[in-house]
Amino acid sequence: MLFRHRRNPDHRRQRSLPSWRYRIAGLAAAALALSFLQANVGNAAAERAAAEAAPKAAADVVRVAEFLAECPYTHRLPDDPIVFPGLPGASHMHSFFGNDTTHAASDLASLEQGRTSCSPDTDLSSYWVPTLYDGDKEVEPTGTTFYYLGEGVSDDVIRQIQPFPRGLRIVAGNAKATGPQDNTIARWSCLHAGEVNPSQDFVNCPPGTMMESYLDFPQCWNGTDLDSADHKSHMAYPVNGGCPSTHPVPVPKLRQVLRYPVNGDPAGFRLASGPGYTMHGDFFNVWPEEEMAQRVRDCINAIVKCGFDGKP
Repeated sequence: MLFRHRRNPDHRRQRSLPSWRYRIAGLAAAALALSFLQANVGNAAAERAAAEAAPKAAADVVRVAEFLAECPYTHRLPDDPIVFPGLPGASHMHSFFGNDTTHAASDLASLEQGRTSCSPDTDLSSYWVPTLYDGDKEVEPTGTTFYYLGEGVSDDVIRQIQPFPRGLRIVAGNAKATGPQDNTIARWSCLHAGEVNPSQDFVNCPPGTMMESYLDFPQCWNGTDLDSADHKSHMAYPVNGGCPSTHPVPVPKLRQVLRYPVNGDPAGFRLASGPGYTMHGDFFNVWPEEEMAQRVRDCINAIVKCGFDGKP
């Protein structure tokens, strides 16, 4: 009996399986290659973007050795914990900024427990000046910026500037000046009125402007004393771009900039200490050591302009 060979109905499908497998494998390989290519293109694009951004970021860094604190007015008292410590009412009227607990008996320990109006709020330092009067009315500044600078000394000295020691007390200006020539450190000017020349005494600012006070503190320390009998001898101003041998330690230059909401004829203006040329400022350092050190290192030593947060 003859038997016809029966063909498996699935034989065509079985024979075609290898070709489909090859096709699928080929598609997978192509997809993998495409993915690899896209990844490389993406990485290259990212690298190009980073390379293009790097010069821009470097260009955005302002080469000025500076950080700052904005410390609004807090209170008034006839006290001065540097010149008249422990003697409430012994001083002319002062306007205080920063640490809101400052009074005649304030010291480092008490100020460290206080609160501050400053930005950043890590700055617990106390700053004060004689109160300004317009006639018999007290006038408090609406702009109160305290800059910590490296200017005034050469670049090699800037890189050697050290942080203020905790508890350092500095007085700048001359409260007992009898004329403009007795106080060449303090100066008055007008905000947004460059046509008015700065002066050691009050200036006549045009309507719509404000009167400004600038005061630079000494930036060379004797390296030993946090204060001195006259409250000035432990500090000195630079000479020829460097610190004198008697005061060999460079520290930041504190620049006090106050903007008062007054203008016009200055005849009615006076300070609690007298005429405009008696302007002076007091500083009691209560910055946390690590906060001050970071800003000096990253902003002043590096000669980079930083904001309130101590960053460029």
